[in-house]
Amino acid sequence: MSRIKRLAEHGQSVWLDYIRRSLVTGGGLARLIEEDGVSGMTSNPTIFEKAIAGSSDYDEAIASLLAEEREIDTRALYDRLAVEDIRMAADALRPAFDAAGGADGFVSLEVSPHLAGDTAGTVADARRLWAVVARPNLMIKVPATPAGIPAIEALIRDGINVNVTLIFSLSHYEDAARAYIRGVERCERPAGAASVASFFVSRVDTSVDRLLDEIGTEEALALRGAAAVANARLAYARFEEIFRGGEFAVLSRRGAGVQRPLWASTGTKNPDYSDVLYVEELIGPQTVNTLPPATMDAFRDHGEVRGDTIGQGLDRARAVLESLDRLGIDLDRVTSTLQEEGVGAFASSHDALLAALDGKRRAVAAGGGG
Repeated sequence: MSRIKRLAEHGQSVWLDYIRRSLVTGGGLARLIEEDGVSGMTSNPTIFEKAIAGSSDYDEAIASLLAEEREIDTRALYDRLAVEDIRMAADALRPAFDAAGGADGFVSLEVSPHLAGDTAGTVADARRLWAVVARPNLMIKVPATPAGIPAIEALIRDGINVNVTLIFSLSHYEDAARAYIRGVERCERPAGAASVASFFVSRVDTSVDRLLDEIGTEEALALRGAAAVANARLAYARFEEIFRGGEFAVLSRRGAGVQRPLWASTGTKNPDYSDVLYVEELIGPQTVNTLPPATMDAFRDHGEVRGDTIGQGLDRARAVLESLDRLGIDLDRVTSTLQEEGVGAFASSHDALLAALDGKRRAVAAGGGG
């Protein structure tokens, strides 16, 4: 059995953090589902930028759409391409969705990152995407920004599945979980709304390690590569307190499912660390790990499934965060900055994608190909 598939034995779903049309149409996704038990996919503006602008996979589709509608603008053209990809991926994962009773088998699509500070705009864009894609196993990605939190509540209330993204801190996580619960409380059919809380991992180590290197003491350097896993373990402990305790019991009896933690940004950035660090250390029930292709390949090759590692070393995790605080590293400030940078990076990728796509559109319209 594939090492990746074995993660399911510990209650963890594996989603692919990547989408590209040729992966779906060429049978690659079907193989991942069959051989590795992949049960979901995530996308974001950076992934779509690389897929659409960085390949020729979409040139024929662009030409076809322009033949149908010569004056289509670039934003609408992107929408049509992205929606078609998401629909095809959702259809491929529909058997996993049905087998899990609607608890797995999702494909995520992001609202415009330029709406991260606009609650009403986020809700409107999410409702539009939900209606256009028209697949029950779609998840709309909404950032856990101050403006995104009330949007999450409103969408869950409407029965729209939400992937809460750009969570870096325990406070971000708490806000996301509470928004989900408030939405479920107001939802007519609680069993019909699913959600995950995407907790970003590797970027925390990247930022904290830089500060530890600047401090340079023996104590500081000993903490390199420890912050991200510790942060995630404490978030999972909070998940257990919220969703396995009595406060969620009433909603559970109404059919509501838990909002699963999803480990995002799990590709190792530092070559000094194991390339499967953020998979091996974060295994546990009712979680999702969304893996970029390189990390999935690495874990398939040499990853170790050592049981429910997410719940191990909780005292050590608390000690790591206490040590960071003692050294003067403000983790709340670090994670707040990371969220702001994440929003900015996605917005930049979105703009770069539209610019590249506009170039392709003009070239095709002029008869020069993509």
